[in-house]
Amino acid sequence: MADIKPTITVKFILDGNEVGTILLTAKDFKTGSTGFFGQGKIAIGDDAEKGYQVQVQMVRIGSKEAKTRAG
Repeated sequence: MADIKPTITVKFILDGNEVGTILLTAKDFKTGSTGFFGQGKIAIGDDAEKGYQVQVQMVRIGSKEAKTRAG
């Protein structure tokens, strides 16, 4: 059976109202670090006709060094 990778949902809240969500999936970064990454577009109800492009990354602290030591 394939490994099930965790996902993280990031909610964007503006003045107490949810205006968007981004789904983060596991990622091995080119730097050698590991973590999660997601991107998308959200609208916050202002005059930005096309909304906002959003990127979120979470990098596990020390993951690059841990990979180097492990092999």
